[in-house]
Amino acid sequence: MNYKAEIRDNVSKGKKIAIMIVILIVAAIICAFLDLSWVSANKSYTFKEVWDTLIGGGTWGSNIIIIDMNLPRVAIGIVVGAGLAISGAAMQAVFRNPLASPYILGLSSGASLGAAISMLFTIPFIPMMIVTPVLAFVTCFATMIIVYSMARVGGVVRTETLILSGVAISSLLSALVSFLTFISGDKLEGIVFWSMGNLGGADWNEIAFSAPVILLCSILLMMQAKSLNALMLGDVHAMDLGVNVKNCRLSVLILTTVIVASAVSFTGVIGFIGLVIPHILRIVLGPDNRTIMPICLIAGSSFILICDYLSRIIAPQYGTLPIGVVTALIGAPVFIYLLIRRKKEVGWN
Repeated sequence: MNYKAEIRDNVSKGKKIAIMIVILIVAAIICAFLDLSWVSANKSYTFKEVWDTLIGGGTWGSNIIIIDMNLPRVAIGIVVGAGLAISGAAMQAVFRNPLASPYILGLSSGASLGAAISMLFTIPFIPMMIVTPVLAFVTCFATMIIVYSMARVGGVVRTETLILSGVAISSLLSALVSFLTFISGDKLEGIVFWSMGNLGGADWNEIAFSAPVILLCSILLMMQAKSLNALMLGDVHAMDLGVNVKNCRLSVLILTTVIVASAVSFTGVIGFIGLVIPHILRIVLGPDNRTIMPICLIAGSSFILICDYLSRIIAPQYGTLPIGVVTALIGAPVFIYLLIRRKKEVGWN
């Protein structure tokens, strides 16, 4: 009887996963077409016009707007949204905490410091066109190395120490960014705007670099899904199951750092995607990372594209809102609601 019940449960779970995947793929396509169709506050192309342009039957004007202007933004959005979402899922598993995000180790503060330095000072030997993403990538990765080194005591790295080290380093780097912002003068707008996130400045060269890196690291993360499931039970249980906890945690931290650095170095800091998306999927589909992580790729892409579209239509009289503002306006209330409804499951009394 129990065996039959287990089969029914597995079939029901499989149907739920299949339905979720179909819904997310449809949502991603609709969101992509909405974002591609946008022209101005008073004009948008129809989905048919967008499709005709994509297959080579567009007009001169639609080719410029849809192919040259909107398509790179949509492409980088898909890549960045997918990368941040799967990074968030991995971090939540490593730290056994649904409040964890890709920026928990201070990576966003590290990237912001590199971007601020690039905007204020002349950096020799680095071409002006790529100095901001290069420095943001380097300082983001360097932040992870510093945090991990601080947390390592006697060859052992505990998650609690990692979090505390991340908070400390993040506070220090945020203070440095605030100082640079204060003395930035006429370059203040660039630093502030970068820190809020923006997909509009993407070009195909940036996508050609970031997309393969994020895709490769995402695949490697998904290969660690079974080990991450074991880590969620605790280090002792994971070792009993044959997981090399130290190597697994380090490899996951490196992969997530590379993904985050590749994403934020070109788009700025975009929050809540890696926090909210994996958390919602775990509520709907359960805790298995083998299921959650691949679906995060689609859900993260859909979420960032709809946020990008909303950033253009919410307050057109003020121009395009930074996408980080929109993700926070949507993600924060949703996450607060989830915490209130399920607070016992995240360790609250």
